[in-house]
Amino acid sequence: MKRIKKHPFLIRAIFLLTAFFCIGWADSWEELETAAGTVTSIKAGFTQEKHMKILVRPLVSEGRLLFQGPDSLRWEYNRPVQSVLLLHNGQTKRFVKKNGSFVEDASANLQSMQVVVQEITQWLSGRFDENPAFTAKLAPGRVIVLVPKDESFARLIQRIEIHLSDRPAIIESVMIFESEDTFTKLDFKDVIINQKLDDVLFRKVR
Repeated sequence: MKRIKKHPFLIRAIFLLTAFFCIGWADSWEELETAAGTVTSIKAGFTQEKHMKILVRPLVSEGRLLFQGPDSLRWEYNRPVQSVLLLHNGQTKRFVKKNGSFVEDASANLQSMQVVVQEITQWLSGRFDENPAFTAKLAPGRVIVLVPKDESFARLIQRIEIHLSDRPAIIESVMIFESEDTFTKLDFKDVIINQKLDDVLFRKVR
């Protein structure tokens, strides 16, 4: 947990990925794991809102997510700032658009990002109650709640609420609470699962 604490932007990346890969809804962890096992790829758009007490209006970002099993991922922000995170064949790269072209972000700690990939493989299997970093529960209304066990971690993130759709394999929204008046909300749209995605999408920015 110490490695994650040193890199706040990675904490956000982990939670965003955790949220979307919690595929399907069910009444038990076993059924959730079964539903997750049917998904081989994901394509979706998302809107992200950052809410803080000091802000009159939330900070809004938009982007898209592409995933191809077992471990290829593209997390892309289109606005207000364009950036792309690529995970493919154990390699992690992050790019930010500057002066009209994408430049690799040398500040990204790639070793720490590898930890993210390892965590995702467990979440993709739907084994949320087996992760030792969280206490997980299935709440009424198709909601999964993840609470960090480590006190230092909990000071950064209080809890995550994953709101599942009534359609199997679809997530409606995710709430990431840093405090009661500071949170990030993600709404997913136009979700397509099990569509074959071109390998180049996970190797190149364009």
